Amino acid sequence: MDANAVEALFTRRDESYFFARWGRPIVPVVFGVDDATLAVFKGAIEVMVGLAQHKMAETDPELGANLMMFFCQDWSELGEVPHMDQLVPDIGPLMAKLKAADANQYRIFRFDKDGAIRACFVFLRMDNHLAAVSADTLALSQAAQTILLWSDMAFREQSPLALINDTTVLRPEIAGVIRAAYDPVMPAMARDASHAMRLAARVEPPQ
Repeated sequence: MDANAVEALFTRRDESYFFARWGRPIVPVVFGVDDATLAVFKGAIEVMVGLAQHKMAETDPELGANLMMFFCQDWSELGEVPHMDQLVPDIGPLMAKLKAADANQYRIFRFDKDGAIRACFVFLRMDNHLAAVSADTLALSQAAQTILLWSDMAFREQSPLALINDTTVLRPEIAGVIRAAYDPVMPAMARDASHAMRLAARVEPPQ
């Protein structure tokens, strides 16, 4: 990927550039699924963390779990989750916004003082579209979209995943960006688009 393609992945709707990666070990928890689906999601997150050469942990000293995924059938269910208003203080207006947009997924990121990701909350409403997606595909997609702070426009036209020999995999060029983003010499957060040039220079061509 050239610098322009990389820059587009982190350029938001308002044309601002904003890149961030996790600055602490990832501790995932998934609510609203059965044990089999839970294992699939945790497996996908482990694969993504391994790709980034980042770390996972059993607990986060500040939050307990810092990557929280919530599955629901209707957005109003989120208001019934204990302590949700503490995790997301504006949960009421957010539920109304998601209902009005007929959205089926939403992600909220929280950041450390140095700008690195410290937490991510993922909300998934299992409408007909998501229900038709296999657990493996949905898990890999969500893992890919939470390992970095991508632009809100990054995957509107093309998914981070691809189908190769009837198997859903992470697109090789996206995998390359993730690996490069976690290079220790790269910053945990960047708001200057010149960062995309440095990142592109570290993206290895797909094998």
